[in-house]
Amino acid sequence: MSATPSADDVLDPEVEVLTLPDVAERLELAVTKVRQALRDGQLVAVRRDGTLRVPAAFITDDGSIVKGLPGTITVLADAGFTPDEMVRWLFTADDSLPGRPIDALRATGGREVKRRAQALAL
Repeated sequence: MSATPSADDVLDPEVEVLTLPDVAERLELAVTKVRQALRDGQLVAVRRDGTLRVPAAFITDDGSIVKGLPGTITVLADAGFTPDEMVRWLFTADDSLPGRPIDALRATGGREVKRRAQALAL
């Protein structure tokens, strides 16, 4: 089995993160399926206090992965972003959105966020 990719904890300490068992519970999946989602680029984890954790903002209130997040992660990966850079970009305020890209994804599903991510590759 391949290692689960992760970013360093580049988030503000106030950003809520969930352990993989907590993510599995919210998504109603086995932890192994959450690890597979991480390997497949549907989610990105950070390592906080030595433990893999997923930002809570990546999971909707109804228990699914935020619409548009996997596609945005793919676009950022194709642009050469590391997991650290992906997480930092998703959680950095962008006045032209307005707000953080993750907030725009949560609000609209992310067509504009993906366009901006694609522009970074140019």
